Amino acid sequence: MSKTSIVIIIYIIGLIFGALFLEIWSANTNVFKGLLGLGWTALLLIGLFFAEKNERN
Repeated sequence: MSKTSIVIIIYIIGLIFGALFLEIWSANTNVFKGLLGLGWTALLLIGLFFAEKNERN
């Protein structure tokens, strides 16, 4: 399994965890939950960048 696939699977597991336990997509949303979602997506993009960089070398 490639590193890119592993990063994406971890991201999806994190989204499911955030949806079920942290209630990120509930009707009662605040700024912290929005920033948490943006931060998690930023970590995905950083992980994808480094995974692709390592696969090329």
